[in-house]
Amino acid sequence: MLTVLMQFLFSGITVGAVYALVGLGFNIIYNATSIINLAQGEFVVLGGLLMWFFTESVKLPFFLSVILTLLSAGLIGLLMERLTIRPLRGAELLVMIMITVAVSIVLRGLIMFKFGKDPYGYEPFTSGEPLMIFGAVIQQQVLWVLGITLSLIFLVYLFFNKTMLGKAMSACAVNPLAAKLVGINVSKMIMISFVLSAILGAVGGIAITPISLMEYDKGPALAVKGFCAAIMGGLGQGMGAVVGGFIIGILESLTAGYIHSGFKDAVALVIMLAILVFKPSGIFGSKSVMQVRKF
Repeated sequence: MLTVLMQFLFSGITVGAVYALVGLGFNIIYNATSIINLAQGEFVVLGGLLMWFFTESVKLPFFLSVILTLLSAGLIGLLMERLTIRPLRGAELLVMIMITVAVSIVLRGLIMFKFGKDPYGYEPFTSGEPLMIFGAVIQQQVLWVLGITLSLIFLVYLFFNKTMLGKAMSACAVNPLAAKLVGINVSKMIMISFVLSAILGAVGGIAITPISLMEYDKGPALAVKGFCAAIMGGLGQGMGAVVGGFIIGILESLTAGYIHSGFKDAVALVIMLAILVFKPSGIFGSKSVMQVRKF
């Protein structure tokens, strides 16, 4: 029983790490603009598929493929902000959210046109025998996923708390008008938030694809679960999204293992409904789930 439980826990922690990165991406953009970017899941898909393209199709070295994948994702995030968000600054919040839905649909169509409907995968980062922990079989790639996720969480924390650029973005989150008055380029900060969130999503896709094959249509499900993680922790609370992502991943795995795999995808929705009904501010007590700001 302990072996089975540990197997489910490690599986849940692994997928929960990706949800945490998606949720963190949601919060980065929300803090800068109050927008819920429902295209965030597509960047995870882009990360996995572009990495496959550069490593397996073009046959580029691993590290060069990683750099090109992250640059490509960041560029797409930049284009998304410049072409769809910036021209509509000041529009109603619902309009902005619907724009992100439209971007998600367009990106998904372009991905399907380029890669088709087949699943893609590539070799794990390191080869070797799986590890045995309390009888559970743990692939080495799982350790890479967890290590990369925890490192990114720490780097994001340092960026927002120890660098001038990060503090400027945080100032825009608190009060965009006051940030403008002290000389902060709010438009630039918004652009950086989209680029940063796109790169975070792509990293998750790069790390998880060797374990779970990547397909063109995984984006919406990842977006829903990442958004649920952000809601669960409290919108705007970075560490809350991380905790929420891991909790959702573990509960999904336990549900699939002990109840039925068909209920797995419903876990995030049930949690989100419960949070919105009983504690809309989330676990870490964000003041408002939908704080509207003009930017």
